Amino acid sequence: MPRAAAAPDSAVSRTGGTPGPVPPAGEGTSATGPSPDGNPVGPDHPPGVPRPDHPPGAAAPDRGNPDEAPGGLLDLLRVAAFVLDERARIVLWSPEAERLFGYRAEEAVGANAGELLILPAHLERVTEWFLRVLGGEQWAGVFPIRCRDGSIRRAEFRHISMRAPDGRRQILGLAADAETVRELETTLALSDSLVEQSPIGLALFDEEMRWRRVNPALERINGIPAERLLGRRLDEMLPGIDPGRVASSVRRVLSDGRPVVDQTIVGRTPADPDRDHVWSVSYYRVMDRGNRPLGVAASAIDVTERHRAGDEVAEARERLAVIAEAGDRIGSSLDLPRIARELADVSVPRLADLATVDLLDDVLTGDLAEPVRADGSIRFRALAVAFADRGAGSAAAARATDRVGDLAEYGPTRVITRCVTLGRTIVLPRVGEKELRRIARDADAARLLAEAGAHSYLAVPLIARGHVLGALGLCRTDHPRPFGPADVSLAGELAARAAISVDNARLYHRERRTALTLQRSLLPPVPTDRPGLDLAARYLPAVSEAGGDWYDVLPQDDGRTGLIVGDVMGKGVHAAAIMGQLRSTTRALARLSLPPAELLEHLDATTTGLGESIATCVHVVCNPAGGWCEVTSAGHPPPVMVDPDGRAHLLEVPPARPLGVGGAVFSPRRVPMPPGATLILYTDGLVEDRRDDIDVGLRTLLNVVSGPSRSLEAMCDAVLEALHRDPRDDVALLLARNHP
Repeated sequence: MPRAAAAPDSAVSRTGGTPGPVPPAGEGTSATGPSPDGNPVGPDHPPGVPRPDHPPGAAAPDRGNPDEAPGGLLDLLRVAAFVLDERARIVLWSPEAERLFGYRAEEAVGANAGELLILPAHLERVTEWFLRVLGGEQWAGVFPIRCRDGSIRRAEFRHISMRAPDGRRQILGLAADAETVRELETTLALSDSLVEQSPIGLALFDEEMRWRRVNPALERINGIPAERLLGRRLDEMLPGIDPGRVASSVRRVLSDGRPVVDQTIVGRTPADPDRDHVWSVSYYRVMDRGNRPLGVAASAIDVTERHRAGDEVAEARERLAVIAEAGDRIGSSLDLPRIARELADVSVPRLADLATVDLLDDVLTGDLAEPVRADGSIRFRALAVAFADRGAGSAAAARATDRVGDLAEYGPTRVITRCVTLGRTIVLPRVGEKELRRIARDADAARLLAEAGAHSYLAVPLIARGHVLGALGLCRTDHPRPFGPADVSLAGELAARAAISVDNARLYHRERRTALTLQRSLLPPVPTDRPGLDLAARYLPAVSEAGGDWYDVLPQDDGRTGLIVGDVMGKGVHAAAIMGQLRSTTRALARLSLPPAELLEHLDATTTGLGESIATCVHVVCNPAGGWCEVTSAGHPPPVMVDPDGRAHLLEVPPARPLGVGGAVFSPRRVPMPPGATLILYTDGLVEDRRDDIDVGLRTLLNVVSGPSRSLEAMCDAVLEALHRDPRDDVALLLARNHP
């Protein structure tokens, strides 16, 4: 039996049964099946068979003339041709067959194809298929071939039965490297799908600027089916898109090969003949594998909406700038009127021609009572008004607003009342006489708004932590457009930022009032009946927040009087509460007539037991009759003694740790206090300043209290006038004078 070079993986058809030749495997119609060794053979590499002698997916090695330029698909595939006679002997062996399998023509011609190319394990089935093809059938498929160098190469085959001139049967075999075929098929399929499925319009023009290919996306853009365009010139089919400019670009790209990117084309097509569109079009030259130009490819994207959105983008940038400005300006302080002014100023003129900020009256007191009264009305306090200086309309509209500081009561039908009651933004894109009566405070104000040209209004609630605090009112007079969704969003963003700042200020002022009330309730009145002593005292809270400064006068036996001034570290209600506990402890210990050092030791232990609390204080026991005083300090600024002749100096007191640190040793010092001498005790807030060293404050204090004698009240006023002009810290001041 002849040993023919057939393949175990095949698609075979009878010439008389199935019309046309069977396509090669890999085109979707060839059969795959088990090979003689039990392994599948087909488009994928069969297990157990070595790979070809070139990397997977690479084209077969080119052993021909290296100076040859690549040509068409056949040159790319390197299709090998050979002819077998009835006994499976090779009677024709092409140069491409030599390149593919390595056998020279003199080695192959006359040899049995089965013995030369086929592995022994495959010969039985190959012989069977050889006879079937010899009988008139066709076979196509992928099969491993033994090459001259001993390697195994997968090749794609097509075998066709034919007759020689003498009438004998022969078989024509065509073969190509299977990996190259797969790569080419994949590339063609990918290219075709990219073109057909691309959402970008794609076209190919030849050198005569005729349409050669149009994808579906470009069909939709043009509004013309591809079959009507192909073969026609550009200017014949789309005269409404400036064909001269397009043709000039195509010719330039064909000539110099430099692409044209993002060219803007404006015009109309049959897809939308009544409206101009804008396209971004790019052109690039297409070359074949021989580096010969095939034509020019063009891609087109409809950017009409992008251009129409140009104004919207500019407005969006403006809105972002407003938000950024609001972040820098709003909430820089805890002053409610200032926050309201900042919100109004940021809103005008970018968002509105007129802006008003009204807060619920209770917000200014720090409370959050139910804002809606029994009759449905709400009381507002006008805190800010701003108007744009770009037309008479906004200035006239400003005269219709409530004056800053005024208290107004609005009924349930007013827009601002409904905004606060519902807790949501109310938009009136177009306002007429009826709407203006619901916006303005009265008929005269409505008339002023109408005369100013008010045509659109927006009320936005100020909401923070779930509470409605007031409303931002915006009105357009000179701005031509009504308020839209973007404006509503921006106004809401500004209102939300301001509302948090308003609520922070409200909470701060409420806590500050609470701390001041607590602190003042704990500070004693200055007694006027202490023997041998005149007394005066002051307490001034800081503007920002109340602290823990205190003073006290402690009556003792034998005509002596205890004086104490202290400062609890920290601010607010907590510091005031600690101060109250230390003051109470001090008064209780003073009744025991303890020596000053022992009293401070007990006070230190009490402070340590209060947790993470630290305080400084100075304790003085005055004996006017004896003409002396005993001073003990716990980390406190030194007292000042003003001698009867008016000279002032700081008392040198043994240093000690503050209260609450623990382990402190307190040492009292007795100093003279003759009749007419004045002792000044104070907290550090009096002499400390962030801009200057504490020594500057101490020198100023000595200068102020030096000189001729004056009343203690006058001396207190003079000291505070000179040293407490920027009250960033609270101050306690206690003066005692030994009088004869």
